[in-house]
Amino acid sequence: MNLLHAIILGIVEGLSEFLPISSTAHLDFARQMLGILSNDFTKSFEIIIQLGAILAVAVIYWKKITSNLKISVPKLAVAFAPTAILGLIFYKIIKYYLLGNDWLMICMLVLGGVGLIIFEKWHAKKTAASTAPILDSISYKQAFLVGCAQSVAMVPGVSRSAATIIGGLALGISREQIVEFSFMLAIPTMAAATGLDLIKSAHDFSQQQYLLLAVGFISCFIVAIIIIKWFIGYIRHHNFIGFGWYRIIAGLALAAWIFLR
Repeated sequence: MNLLHAIILGIVEGLSEFLPISSTAHLDFARQMLGILSNDFTKSFEIIIQLGAILAVAVIYWKKITSNLKISVPKLAVAFAPTAILGLIFYKIIKYYLLGNDWLMICMLVLGGVGLIIFEKWHAKKTAASTAPILDSISYKQAFLVGCAQSVAMVPGVSRSAATIIGGLALGISREQIVEFSFMLAIPTMAAATGLDLIKSAHDFSQQQYLLLAVGFISCFIVAIIIIKWFIGYIRHHNFIGFGWYRIIAGLALAAWIFLR
């Protein structure tokens, strides 16, 4: 991996992390198309550059999160708990057996796309928009159930964003509010995943590898800022059917690419 690779992968992470298309699948297949071999560092790289996406959310939603810490911290903690517990239990299985499994990610891309389309057809009657502060209007029970939905995204290819958003919509949370809650929930979720990987792997990184991580982090942060702001505007007037079709087409195209390469 070189600096150009790190920039490209950072851009891919920033583009895909908050859209319901699976950043893990996009990052891993982008790595393969760039001719970068999979190893412990590349797997850690794909996890750690999420720090750029975390910082982007923190910058945009800092005021909303800190305006009432007595509400925001407990609710985000409740929502984060299921993923935290399951992540600690299955960390090694996910990193060493599921990450990099091409056919698993392709299946999840396609099935996730079909699921998005079916859900949006079923959920055609949109929930009413809410003007209440996001963390005030979402109950602790809803926060926990959204967190349970998020934990499914530990399977590569599922998409954390799609899982939390669909879970929230099914619970009756308005579209814009669940999208923003999903963004906020990304902070503890991705920070924990990154922190856990750094604790377990950072001592093995070389100076050059730390430079690659820094470059990937910066490019991810810049792109994520743009994508978050665009996506909030997008969901005010659109559903996720387009993303569903994109996932199906991308999954089938990647399957064909694997067969033909």
